[in-house]
Amino acid sequence: MDSLIARADALRPVNKRRRLDNGSSHTKPKSSGPDDRTLHSVVPHTSLPKSLRTSSPPPEGTKSYNHIQNPKLRQKLNRESAQATKAKALVKDSELLLQEDAGGIQVEDEMERTWRVGQDEVAKASGQDAARGRKEWTLDGGPYRARYTRNGRHLAVVGKNGHVATFDWQTGTLHSELQLQETCRDITFLHDHSHFAVAQKKYVFIYDRDGVELHRLKSHIEPTRLEFLPYHWLLASVGNPGYLKYQDTSTGQLVVEHRTKLGACTTMTQNFHNAVIHLGHQNGTVTLWTPNLSHPAVQLLAHLGPVTGLSVDPSTGGRYMATSGQDGTVKVWDCRNWKGAVRTWSSRGGSGEVEWSQRGALAVASGGTVNVYTKPSIQTPFTPHTQPPLYLTHPIPHRPLTSLRFCPYNDILTIGHSAGLSSILIPGSGEPNFDSSESDPFENKKQCREREVKSLLDKIQPDMIALDPDFVGSLAPEPKLSTAVNEGAKGEIPFARLPRYERLRVQGKADETEELSAEDDGEGEGEEKSERREEKEKKKMRGRNKTLKRYLRKQRKNVIDPKAVAVRQRLAKQREERERQRNAVPDGDRKPSALDRFKRAHQSS
Repeated sequence: MDSLIARADALRPVNKRRRLDNGSSHTKPKSSGPDDRTLHSVVPHTSLPKSLRTSSPPPEGTKSYNHIQNPKLRQKLNRESAQATKAKALVKDSELLLQEDAGGIQVEDEMERTWRVGQDEVAKASGQDAARGRKEWTLDGGPYRARYTRNGRHLAVVGKNGHVATFDWQTGTLHSELQLQETCRDITFLHDHSHFAVAQKKYVFIYDRDGVELHRLKSHIEPTRLEFLPYHWLLASVGNPGYLKYQDTSTGQLVVEHRTKLGACTTMTQNFHNAVIHLGHQNGTVTLWTPNLSHPAVQLLAHLGPVTGLSVDPSTGGRYMATSGQDGTVKVWDCRNWKGAVRTWSSRGGSGEVEWSQRGALAVASGGTVNVYTKPSIQTPFTPHTQPPLYLTHPIPHRPLTSLRFCPYNDILTIGHSAGLSSILIPGSGEPNFDSSESDPFENKKQCREREVKSLLDKIQPDMIALDPDFVGSLAPEPKLSTAVNEGAKGEIPFARLPRYERLRVQGKADETEELSAEDDGEGEGEEKSERREEKEKKKMRGRNKTLKRYLRKQRKNVIDPKAVAVRQRLAKQREERERQRNAVPDGDRKPSALDRFKRAHQSS
């Protein structure tokens, strides 16, 4: 009980009021020392009213929207811009907590070269956990292709003869193994390792973690390559018919299919920055596709022969793209201008697959070797066609080399060939720091389930895929074409807000022949003309079936028909010809008409 009384006694008023002799009250301030428990317990949970707060200046680099006239919208946009700038500053400050270093191979002498270091030396100098990544899988049914999950924990392999397997490569736990007994061309995981898709001989099949067939996508015919867009939950496939198809794996609907018109395609990749699909074709062209465009967003001639390899650099936000072709050249492109290749070089033995790592290391399979190059040499513009400095190389006797995949958050490169798979160590290629909200290599079942639900709720619509993803949330640019409806008006009205007839008139497409009749052109001004026009409109509405006439009149309004224009011109010419002939013949020589007696009677009256 004493303790309860003591706790209650702690909640006493902060300031005491003292009554003075003159009847007025005086507040005696009390020092906020360590004994004032009430003050220290209330202050952290209180704040000043908005009316008493002093507005702090926005941080540097904040975009201003003072040109907007609507004050409410202007204030909202300024507030959102300030919050975005503060968030970027906080993200930059949080990077100080990333203490892990990517590492790499460093030479001690100028005469030493890193590419002379073999895999045995690298594995011996690496740690015990890193050295486990150096493996050799001997498998029958090749050549093989491999694919990692986003967190780099699970691996899926597929052989051309139908051998499919998914497993946790770190612990060696096998999830499923299938012998499909038919041609298989590619494999990919979906949102996580619990589902994966296989491009088989005729259709695309989706299996669960245990290898049970869940779906058969009959709309994807003879697929050759597969890609999964994790933020949009879209499965993209391209095949021998030359159609690029997007399948929504959350609803099961076929979103869209694009006809590339360039024949069979065997090379495809995605840009993780903007979710744009890159395709390499047999005629040497590279095309970029989005679901909301039926034509390529970008099309360029990259090689003089078929494109064999295609990859986008994730370390620079999708800024650079690497391509390789059967003409034996490797090219690095800048995705911001497409004016030409940044770097071009020839590879010995022909070029095959290319692959970028998370830290910007480029792996190129040429002949029976795998060469690895690092930036900035491969991203620096260089005119001569000379090979950039080599970082590492590894010979593989098993040809052909059909797949290159870097393991996320690890310095491992997995190579698929005719005899199975080979994993080599590439120091400094993987990202050492991971974001657990995006992909966590150490997540458990509960975290995996929660992340799946959250990603499904945050799914982005396919219409928002574009080359520049920063357009979302930005304002539309001011219209360049603007005019006034009435001549001499003080303020100009934007072209998009003009009435349809005014827009056609500005473009020179309006049919002004039926705007006013001959009676309105020569008689009266102001109110009289408006009254006549109203009366004329009322007369037009008389008669039967007024709704049909109104509909036909709306259909005829502002419609330029070449046939009608030609007929109108021909009638005008005929009218002018008759008037000319009537004026050219004198009254004495003209033949009498049946209506002449009415004219004479009218003149006499």
